[in-house]
Amino acid sequence: MVVVETRLVTCTFPDEVGARRAARSLVRRRLAACVQVLGPIHSVYRWRGKVEESAEWLCLAKTTAARYPRLEAALLRLHPYDTPEVVALPLAEGHSRYLKWLARSVAPARRRA
Repeated sequence: MVVVETRLVTCTFPDEVGARRAARSLVRRRLAACVQVLGPIHSVYRWRGKVEESAEWLCLAKTTAARYPRLEAALLRLHPYDTPEVVALPLAEGHSRYLKWLARSVAPARRRA
């Protein structure tokens, strides 16, 4: 059994280009092991007292609890919205080989002496 605190992080973007750019950045920087980009999706939400609707692209990022704060900070820098959706859900269980791969994928790269 693998004991690694993992997170599924959701974040929506107004367009596919921005969502893909964020996904590549998170994986390249080892903040997420994997990011799926889904869309377009139809979002209905309350904003500034009004019910709004828009097409958005959903990113599903997998990371560890330890890497989450940096992932969140990166999303806030990359995102065009004033108040982007960044929600992290703990993963209760998962396939042990996948969870090991996830943890290795987001571990900071070691520098050679």
